[in-house]
This record gives sequence, C-alpha cells and structure tokens, in this order.
Amino acid sequence: MEQKGVQLDRESFSCSICLDPLKDPVAIPCGHSYCMNCIKAHWDEEEGKKLYSCPQCRQTFAPRPVLLKNTMLADLVEQLKKTGLQAAAADHCYAGPEDVACDVCTGRRRKAFKSCLVCRASYCEKHLKPHRDVPPLKKHKLVEPSNKLQENICSRHDEVMKMFCRTDQQCICYLCLMDEHKGHDTVSAAAERTERQRELEGSRLNIQQRIQDREKDVKLLHQEVEAINLSADKTVEDSEETFTELIRLLEKRSSDVKQQVRSQQRSEVSRVRELQEKLEQEITELKRNDAELQKLSHTEDLNQFLLSYPSLPPLTESTHSSSINARPLRYFEDVTAAVSEVRDELQDVLREKWTNASLMGTEVDVLLPQSELKPTTRAGFLEYSRDITLDPNTAHTYLLISDGNRKTTLMDEQQSYSSHPDRFTDCDQVLSRESLTGRCYWEVEWDGEGVFMAVGYKDISRSGIYEDCVFGQNDKSWSLCCDQDDGSLFWYNNVESPLSVPVSSRVGMYLDHTAGVLSFYSVSDTMTLLHRVQTTFTQPLYAGLGFCRYGSTAELVKLN
Repeated sequence: MEQKGVQLDRESFSCSICLDPLKDPVAIPCGHSYCMNCIKAHWDEEEGKKLYSCPQCRQTFAPRPVLLKNTMLADLVEQLKKTGLQAAAADHCYAGPEDVACDVCTGRRRKAFKSCLVCRASYCEKHLKPHRDVPPLKKHKLVEPSNKLQENICSRHDEVMKMFCRTDQQCICYLCLMDEHKGHDTVSAAAERTERQRELEGSRLNIQQRIQDREKDVKLLHQEVEAINLSADKTVEDSEETFTELIRLLEKRSSDVKQQVRSQQRSEVSRVRELQEKLEQEITELKRNDAELQKLSHTEDLNQFLLSYPSLPPLTESTHSSSINARPLRYFEDVTAAVSEVRDELQDVLREKWTNASLMGTEVDVLLPQSELKPTTRAGFLEYSRDITLDPNTAHTYLLISDGNRKTTLMDEQQSYSSHPDRFTDCDQVLSRESLTGRCYWEVEWDGEGVFMAVGYKDISRSGIYEDCVFGQNDKSWSLCCDQDDGSLFWYNNVESPLSVPVSSRVGMYLDHTAGVLSFYSVSDTMTLLHRVQTTFTQPLYAGLGFCRYGSTAELVKLN
C-alpha cells in the first residue's frame, strides 16, 4: 500500500510533458497541471491553429488561456522535494527514451517487462498479469521487450512468422507454406533456432580456442621480443667491451711504436751529431794546415822555405768518409709501411667478420600467421609477381633496349638516345620504370659475364666516381653480380660476399619492402636461395640491370 501511495504522488506531481517533477506548476482550464515552461512551449507550437489543447485530454481552448502559477501545488512539490520523493519521480520503473514502454499504460508509461508475439504488444509487470492468469493468454509467446515486434509479422498475411524456409533462408508464416514457399525445405523457427544455436555454440568454441591460441602466440612473441632485446643489449655491451679492448691494444701498440721510433731517432741523431763534430774538428784542423801551407808558399826566403817544409805534418787519411757513405738514405719508411700493412690487414679482417656477422640474422616465422610468411615455392612467389619494364631514359648510351623494354644488351657502339637527367653516363646500367614497394617478385634471364641484377633508390648517382653510381658499391643499391666463369658475388656498400652455390641462368628476386627483406633465388625445378638481405628500406626501390662485358644480355621475364 505504501508503494501505491508513493506511486500516486509520483504521477500527481509530475509533468506529463517532460516527465519530471513540476517546476513552476500551472493549472489550465481543464484541470491538468504542467510546468509553466512546458505548456508555454507546447502552445507556442500551436500558435497558428488559433486553438490551444491540453496534451493529456486534448480539450481545446480559445483564446489562449492566461497562465498563473499554482501556489498551493508549488508548495506541495517543494514539500515532496524535502521528503526525498523527487528522486522517486525518476524511478527506473518508468520508460526512458531508449526503453520499450508498456502499450497499455496511460500517461507516463512504465518499462515493458515482456512483449507478446501474438498480441504484438509490450506489457509492464502490472499489465502482464492477465497473460499469467487467463488460460488462453498463457499460451501466447512471450519474449524479452522489443520495439521490433512488427518484424515478426508476415507483411503479406499479417500472421506471426513461426516457420523458416531453408530454401530461401527467411522466416515465413503458416500461410506462406501454402503459397510461394510450397514444396520448399521448411522447418519451425524454433527448430531452426535450435540447430543454428548449436552451430553458433560450435563457432564460439572455435573462436574461443583461436583466442586462446592467439593469446599463447602473443605471449610467445612477447617472450621473443624480450629475448631479442636481451640478446641485442648483451651483444652491444660485449661488442663495446671488445672494441674498447681493441682500441686500448691499438693505443698501446701506437705508444710502443712511437717510443721505439723516438728512441731510435735519438740514437741515430746522437750518432750523426758525434760524427758531425768529428768532421767539423777535422775541417778545422785541415783549414789550419792549409793556412800554414799557404803561408809557407808565399815565403820568399829560400833557406827559410826549405828549413820549414820538413816540419809540416803529413796529411792523414780521413776515417769517417766510409761510414757516412755506408749509411742508407731511408730511416723510418719501413716502420710506416709495416704499420700501413697492419692497418690494411685489420680492415680486411673487420670487413670480412662484419659481413659474416650481418648475414647471421635470423627470421622468426613460426609464430606469424600464414599470410605473413615468406613464400617457399615458385608458385607461392608468383602470387607476388610484378610486371616490370625498363626505363630507356635511365639507360647508358651503350645499352640496347629491346623486346618491349624488357631486354637489354651491352653493345660495343653507342645507341642514339636523347639526353636526359636520369640517364647513367659513367656506368653501363639501367633502372626500371616501375617503383617497388610492398611484396614484389620478378625474374631475370641472363647470359654472358659480369651481369648485375640489382635494386636501388631513385636518387642513386647517375654519374661520378665508381663508388657513387655502380650498383652495390654504395649504400643506395644492392646487387648480385653473376659471372659464368669467375663465380658470383653479392655487393652492398662496396662490400662483397661470395656465393656458396652456383647461379642458374634465371634468377628470381623477392622483395618485402615493409619487412626489409630482399632475397635472390636460382630458379630451376626448385627455388635455391642464393643470398638474403635483412635491412630497413627508407625509399621505394627500382629494379636495375648492369653489365661489365660486351655482348652480355639480361631480360625481365614476363610472368603469367
């Protein structure tokens, strides 16, 4: 009873327009009360009709009634606010804009508790009672509250669709069975729901299992990332320590060489200066003897000349000339040559070891989805085949472009090409017209000696010194040099890597630009990996062909 009293208060002191407790309540001539602003707004919309109606009972008034605040009702609403019943006005039992409302309630409607497919109506708990008490109504199909009851009704026969046509994959009513769906594979909607529910549960199980599998994969990948980071950190730390020791050793050797050279320098300079002093003393003595001889030569007294001549000391043989002539003219050039030789040998060792280390990177494939794995068969590679042609505007003037801009040959005479800023002028090379990004695969058929198959950035130099523009001799291009006689090499940034397997006359090139993967394969009955690069590409790439010997040819094969 207390709940009913509260319910009465809610309805009595709520505005039927905004459904909130009355604010500045006014009573209109029919006796219904509204918020002053709500009824004003309602009548403002009816201004052109010259008649003004009550939103509840639809009674009309003319002229527009004058609205005066109902002081007594306002006081009652204020008292309800103080007793806390204002919150009850917004109680959850009333339907909001997104709720399904009871079709029987008048005034402010409550939330629907169930919807009846037979009655095609929704009911609150109060108005649902007959469906629970009256035997004929108990047989009606009750479902969760829905605003889409009409979708359960056959638009043609206005009957509840309780059947499902598997032939046309749609819900139908019983009358449809006798009409356009006659002879079709039909079952009850409940039976179809049961079967599809079973399929749905099976799909859910598969999805949940896949989620668990992927969560395990993510966990493994997380562990892999941690392992990679730990390994990289350890490698960097160990490498820095090793290079620090190497630098310390080189500094020690540099100090030793410096000390040895300075020590020998002091010894040699001391020896030379000692010899120099002796020679200078000998020169002084010789000059004195020469002066005496000169003085004697000018003596006119014959007796004095003859008496003094025997007393002159004899001229002795120099003891230092032979030692001076025996010394070599070179002193420390041999040390410089030895240090230079050590430097060259160290550079060769570092280059070789660094190349081997850079080629030891591994690729984690086991945990990636199948779509992200690199192909393993030629059919798999052909899925990424690209139709590539050569750009004559980049071709060196000794290159003949033919067969629809797919084949090029190094000739012994210049071709008649017009000048172009993209043309290679100092090396016998050509680039493709098409840029390469994403996943791409193409094949090159070659013949001759010194044939280069490459990829490079567009801004590779077209002229200049060897290292600037030749494929593989700079950091803007990667090149496989094929030679039938001298063996084949991979070049990048002027560092060569010999191939351990022979190269067939057809080479396949696979590029995964995003993953930074470039692979070369010998194409025959099987795909034999020749060389693989793992790096980071910063620009779109272009396919390239180059030559060292006249008569050599290379062709971009048109793949079906």
